[in-house]
Amino acid sequence: MNLKDLHTENKAVQTSILFEPTEKVISLQIAKGEQLKEHLTKIPALLVCVSGKAAFNDENEQKINLQSGGFVKIEPNVKHWIDAFEDSNFLLIK
Repeated sequence: MNLKDLHTENKAVQTSILFEPTEKVISLQIAKGEQLKEHLTKIPALLVCVSGKAAFNDENEQKINLQSGGFVKIEPNVKHWIDAFEDSNFLLIK
């Protein structure tokens, strides 16, 4: 999904709750051609791509291409990893 897709009303200012954080917000950077290795989270998380291009993959064969404004909701206890096609920056909200 992309953040702009959450706002479908014809209004100048709109809001949409994406995620109710419980712990922290983390800035994550992955260099072009590198990978955030396979791991899992014990709590739900939201990964938002701020810049770059990357792919989120999980053990359930879900593959989501991410670029600026793209996001994915990460389920707890599901192995996942991220491959960066460009220098990429993310916000990880837990």
